[in-house]
Amino acid sequence: MVKIRLTRLGDIHTPIYRVIVTDSRKPRDSDYLDLLGLYNPKGNTGETKIDAEKAKTWLAKGAIPTDTVKAILIKAGAMPEPAVRAPAKTPKKKEAKK
Repeated sequence: MVKIRLTRLGDIHTPIYRVIVTDSRKPRDSDYLDLLGLYNPKGNTGETKIDAEKAKTWLAKGAIPTDTVKAILIKAGAMPEPAVRAPAKTPKKKEAKK
C-alpha cells in the first residue's frame, strides 16, 4: 500500500518534515518514491511548500494520506475539504408516566 506521510529532518527541538510518498511497510526515515514538499511546524504559522500537481497525481493513483498530511494537503489546496455531514438524528426517548 502506498502512503503519503511525513519524514523528519532538522535538529533537536527544531523539526522540519518532508511530505513524501512511500510504501507503508518501510521505516519512517527510509527511502521514498517521490518528494511532494516540506512542512515546517515551527515556522510562521506552519510554513508549507507542497507541489499540488504531484499530490493530486499520487492521490489519483490511490495513495492514502495520513491524517496529518491530509490536513496539510487541504490547507495547501491540493485536496478538497471533506463535506460536513449533519449529525444523525436519534429518536427521542419516551418518558415513563408516574
